[in-house]
Amino acid sequence: MPSFSGKYYYTLDPKGRIIIPASFREIISANYSPKLYIADAAFDRCLHLYPLEEWNKLEEKVRAMPKMDEAVKFFMRRVIASAVETDIDKQGRVLVPVAHREDAGLNGEIVIVGQLDRIDIWDRKEWDATVDLAGIDKKAFEERLVSYGL
Repeated sequence: MPSFSGKYYYTLDPKGRIIIPASFREIISANYSPKLYIADAAFDRCLHLYPLEEWNKLEEKVRAMPKMDEAVKFFMRRVIASAVETDIDKQGRVLVPVAHREDAGLNGEIVIVGQLDRIDIWDRKEWDATVDLAGIDKKAFEERLVSYGL
C-alpha cells in the first residue's frame, strides 16, 4: 500500500482550513475511502489525520489493550476522545476544528508531514523546534536506529 511521505508548508486559512497536498489526496482517493479522522497526538503538540481504514486499525489495537492501564487511559483520553470524522472538500481542504487548532497551537504557518499511515499537522515553529538537531543526542539516536535495522 502506498504511504504518506514528504513535508509541505502551508498557511491555515481564516476559517481554519488546511490544504491537503495533492500527492496525499491521490493516495487517499486511490487507496482509501474519503472519510478521515483528525485527532490530537498523544505526546506531541500536533494533530494526526488518519484515513478511516488506518483509524479503524488503531481502534482495534486500542480495544485489545487493558483499559485500566494508566498509559492506555491517557491515550484514550488524549487521542481517542479528541477524534472527529472529517473529509476533504472539493478544493482539497480539511476543516480543522477550533479545539484541535487550540490543542496543536495552529494559527498561521503550518507543516503537513507524511508519516507512512497518517498525516501530521504541525505549527511551523513547533515543527522546527521538534526536528532541531541541536535538541537530540544524535549519536544515541543513530545507534538506536541502527539496532532497529535502519
